[in-house]
Amino acid sequence: MFIEPSPGKPNHPERKGQIEVICGSMFSGKTEELIRRLNRALIAKQRVEIFKPVIDNRYHAVDVVSHNANAIRSTPVHFADDIMLLAGDCDVVGIDEVQFFDSQIVPVAVKLAKAGKRVILAGLDMDFEGKPFGPMPQLMAVAEFVTKVHAICMKCGGLAAFSYRLTKDKEKVVLGEKQNYEARCRKCFFEDM
Repeated sequence: MFIEPSPGKPNHPERKGQIEVICGSMFSGKTEELIRRLNRALIAKQRVEIFKPVIDNRYHAVDVVSHNANAIRSTPVHFADDIMLLAGDCDVVGIDEVQFFDSQIVPVAVKLAKAGKRVILAGLDMDFEGKPFGPMPQLMAVAEFVTKVHAICMKCGGLAAFSYRLTKDKEKVVLGEKQNYEARCRKCFFEDM
C-alpha cells in the first residue's frame, strides 16, 4: 500500500546522529579502520570533517596517517571544544587518537550526534600499564557501536589487545612507534610488567 507523504514534510528520513568508537592496542588497525569508514562516507558524497589532536605529529603535522601509510587530510586541534566550532554543516565527523583529548571530548561527541552527525572516533582503549585510557571508557559507554580491533602479539603470535612499552619512560603519554611499543597478548603483556 502506498502512503503519500504529508505536505510540508520531507520525503526522506531525518538525519540521525550516532557515535561509533574504534578501539584497540597499538598496531591493531584503528586508524586504518577510521580512514576506511571516512573514505566510504566520501564515496557516498557525504560531507566529512576529520580532526586529530595537535600532539599527534608522528607521521604528518596535518594528515591522519595509519601505520600502513594510508592517509586522509585532517584538522589538528588543541581542545575537544575546537571541534564543535569547526565541524560546521558536515554529515560525518572523524576523530583520531581520541585518547589524547581532554574529557570534554565526551560531551562534544554527544552534541555532534544530537545534531544529526555520524561521529566516528578512534583511539587506544588502554594505556601502557593496561589501564583505561583517558575519555575512552566514557565514549564507549555512550556509543551506539564499539569495534575493538586486535593486533598480533610480538612475543607469541597470539591475538594482542595490549600496548607494551619497550622503554622505561613512566609518563602517561609517550609518542612513538615500533621503537617504543609492541603489541602483546594478555599473558605476554603481564609477564614482563
